[in-house]
Amino acid sequence: MRKPKVIRMVFALSLGCFIMVVFYFNSNLKTASEPVGERSSGQKSSRSPLQTLCDGDQIESAVQGIHHGRRELLEEGCSSYTRKRRVLIPEDLKHVIVDDQHGLLYCYVPKVACTNWKRVLMVLTGVAGSHREPLAIPANEAHVPGNLRTLSEYSTSQINQRLRTYLKFVFVREPFERLVSAYRNKFTRSYNTAFHKRYGTKIVRRHRPDPQPEALEKGNDVSFEEFVYYLVDPATQREEPFNEHWERVHSLCHPCLIHYDVVGKYETLEQDSRYVLQLAGVEDQVSFPTSSKSTRTTGDMAAQFFQNISPFYQKKLYNLYRMDFLLFNYTVPAYLKFR
Repeated sequence: MRKPKVIRMVFALSLGCFIMVVFYFNSNLKTASEPVGERSSGQKSSRSPLQTLCDGDQIESAVQGIHHGRRELLEEGCSSYTRKRRVLIPEDLKHVIVDDQHGLLYCYVPKVACTNWKRVLMVLTGVAGSHREPLAIPANEAHVPGNLRTLSEYSTSQINQRLRTYLKFVFVREPFERLVSAYRNKFTRSYNTAFHKRYGTKIVRRHRPDPQPEALEKGNDVSFEEFVYYLVDPATQREEPFNEHWERVHSLCHPCLIHYDVVGKYETLEQDSRYVLQLAGVEDQVSFPTSSKSTRTTGDMAAQFFQNISPFYQKKLYNLYRMDFLLFNYTVPAYLKFR
C-alpha cells in the first residue's frame, strides 16, 4: 500500500527538479541577452542610471530641480526654434560614447571638459587598464579612436534600445567662451602645427591681404579676427563641415532629436559631473577631476577677444551660434555691440 505513495513522492521530486533546471536556464538565457548596463554587475543597486533619475529618491532635490528645469527649457527651445524633425542616422551619433556596463550615453563636446569625461569613462569601462585615477591617463590617450565605442558603431535595433534605456547626458558651455577657448588652444599654441597647416594656412590665404610667404607656409599666426572671418564665410561650410572644436553643439549632439536626461554645464561642471556619477551609482569608484587651470577661458577673456570684432561681424557670428545660445539658455553677451 505504501508503494504508490513513494512513487508519487519520487515523481513530485523529479518534477520539481526539472522545473528548477528549466528556470535556471531561462534565467541565464535572459541575462545573456540583456545589455550589460541593465544588469547589476556587482553595482550597489540593480537599478539603471535612468531608473535612478526617474525614481529620484537618492539625489538632492535642489539639484534634481535644476536639471529638470534645463530639460524643460531645452524641450521648449526645440519646439519653438526647430520646425522639421528627421530620423537620426549613424553619422549623427559619432560623438555619442557608449558605456554598456553602466548604461550611459555621453555626447562629447570639445572644449567642454571632454578629455576628463573620456578619462572617467575609460576607467569605468576598464579601458584604462590599471589606471584608477582619471588624471593618470595621458590626454592624448583619451582621444585615441577605438578606445571608447560610439553609438554609431551599433546596429539600428541596438541603437534604439540604448536610446530608450540608457542615461543620456551632454555638457555644454557659453558658446563664445568655448569658441575663444578653441581659438586659443588651436591657433596660439606653438605645438599645434597640424591645425596651423590644416586650417591656419587656408585662413591666411583667404582672409589676409598680402600675406607673407612664411605665413602662407606655416599658418601659425592667425588672428582672432581672421578666424571669425573664416567662420562666417559661406564658402567655409560649403567646402566641408566645421571642425569639431568649433562646430555648434546642436550640430554635434542633436539635442532636438536625442532626448538628453542630463544637460550639464561647464559653469557648474563639478556639481553636474558629481550628479551624473551619482545617478550611475559609481561615485565611490571614480571622481571627476577638479580643474586647477588658471588659464582657462572666461567671459572677461572672451570680451577682450571681441573688442576688435566689428558689430557687423559680431552679428554674423552670433547668428551662426544662435541656436546654441537659445537651446541651452545662454544670454547674449553684454560685450557685443550689435544690439
